[in-house]
Amino acid sequence: MSDDEEYTGEGDPEFIKRQDQKRSDLDEQLKEYISEWRKQRSKEEDELKKLKEKQAKRKISRAEEEQKMAQRKKEEEERRVREAEEKKQREIEEKRMRLEEAEKKRQAMLQAMKDKDKKGPNFTIAKKEAGLGLSSAAMERNKTKEQLEEEKKISLSFRIKPLAIEGFGEAKLREKAQELWELIVKLETEKYDLEERQKRQDYDLKELKERQKQQLRHKALKKGLDPEALTGKYPPKIQVASKYERRVDTRSYDDKKKLFEGGWDEISKDSNEKIWNEKKEQYTGRQKSKLPKWFGERPGKKAGEPETPEGEEDAKADEDIVEDDEEVEEEVAEEEEEEAEEDEEEEEEEEEEEEEEEEEEEEEEEEEEEEE
Repeated sequence: MSDDEEYTGEGDPEFIKRQDQKRSDLDEQLKEYISEWRKQRSKEEDELKKLKEKQAKRKISRAEEEQKMAQRKKEEEERRVREAEEKKQREIEEKRMRLEEAEKKRQAMLQAMKDKDKKGPNFTIAKKEAGLGLSSAAMERNKTKEQLEEEKKISLSFRIKPLAIEGFGEAKLREKAQELWELIVKLETEKYDLEERQKRQDYDLKELKERQKQQLRHKALKKGLDPEALTGKYPPKIQVASKYERRVDTRSYDDKKKLFEGGWDEISKDSNEKIWNEKKEQYTGRQKSKLPKWFGERPGKKAGEPETPEGEEDAKADEDIVEDDEEVEEEVAEEEEEEAEEDEEEEEEEEEEEEEEEEEEEEEEEEEEEEE
């Protein structure tokens, strides 16, 4: 066997057989993979088709349900209008009956006045029917627990019907299950719509409450009250002052109470102290008048001292002025020295920057020359 035959394996029948076996195995695996892929693809297409059909059916059923709901809403609106008309007619009839009763009472009273000799009451009491003068909301609130339970049982008996599946076959049971499933889907849809509607109504209610609060704040400010007086749980305290005093004197009840409990003495004390301090400042800040000169030398006068006490005060004032001028001159000189030092530092920095720029320009020129 040559080296080429040993390297390629062409002369070895076992090797060729193994290669053919590997190829056949790979072909079989590939065929299996392709068949599995086609099965999976057909399965997915069937599922997608079913989903589309289900979606179309659901869309049709939803449209039918919406149509039915619109019809129910229309019927409900007509019923509400009819009930409103009936209520109006009933109120008119009740009013007419009350007028007739009043007229009968008046006639009976006139008849009783004519027949003074007859004994007995000269009036009649007409018994009213229970709940005749109450509104529907008041009647609903006045219902007892037993009445509410009875109404609940009646409504549930109308809504929950008995499940009669006796004698049903498999096909009918499937139809019944599908019907119940559609009913569940419809109820869940209505539940979702009602929840979303409740969310919107809650938001609108919060917004209306906030607007009401702002209006009450403006109303309280106009009345001279605290801004939060009308927005609390309890109504504000009754103001015994006039409208003008409420606008001018915006103090609270507690502040006025403190005045009557001793706060007025503290206020008067503070005002007196303030007046005293103002008068004291006015006295100390007045212009001093000079006293008349002495005739002769004043007792205890030393050599070099002025003739009068006012002169001593003027001399002291002149010394203070001179000292102040010297301090001001020293401060000005220090500031000028600091400014001169800062100017020198700035000039040095500018010179250093110029030198750096010149060095950079020289380096750039050298680089350009080297490149050329």
